[in-house]
Amino acid sequence: MPRTIAIGDVHGCAEEFEELLDALNILEDDRVIQVGDLINRGPDSHRVLELARIYQVEAILGNHELRLLTAREENRPDLLKDYDKVTVDQLTASDWKYLENLPKLIHQPENDTVFVHGGFIPNRPWQHQPADIITSIQVIDKNGRAAKRSDAPNAPPWADTWIGSPFVIYGHTPRPNILERPGSIGIDTGCVYGGHLTAYIVEEKSLIQVRARKAYAHSKRLPDPV
Repeated sequence: MPRTIAIGDVHGCAEEFEELLDALNILEDDRVIQVGDLINRGPDSHRVLELARIYQVEAILGNHELRLLTAREENRPDLLKDYDKVTVDQLTASDWKYLENLPKLIHQPENDTVFVHGGFIPNRPWQHQPADIITSIQVIDKNGRAAKRSDAPNAPPWADTWIGSPFVIYGHTPRPNILERPGSIGIDTGCVYGGHLTAYIVEEKSLIQVRARKAYAHSKRLPDPV
């Protein structure tokens, strides 16, 4: 049976990405969906995008891709962080073309599943939530608004109050382990911080992981390495 395979945040970790893709033994009828943030922080964003094209990976817009694309489209270099500039120097015309075609989400109605980078505000129509929200949301603050963990450190994850449908598969919020809830699963397991790169096989509800070679970046919220 063809598989639907979701892959968490890669963040430029090309060696780990290639190892995971090899371990998955991807067949012609399989569908591979990466949940955003292919680029930045890690050592080789260009190679990651090259692998995504080779393996016909369908990636989703992450907040890191959104920032680079916005800076390019609006001629706003002031939006770029230092690691963005490193990535920009690596990108080829083919890389930019791939990034420019990223959708903000992928919906599979046949299994009532949505793939998105960050998540959704619960109790609002998910189809109409804007890219800046669904690529960046981590928690719901005391006023019911989307927020980052750093801005509302005691606020609950948005997934805690998301009951579906649809079932949501997402990344963006790095954790030492996946976060499973009845209506969602978070699969960013902090590869770039020395953790794991995770693939989730939807039909089997199973995981395949590879360990990071090293911690390429550091996080105030995660142990180093994860």
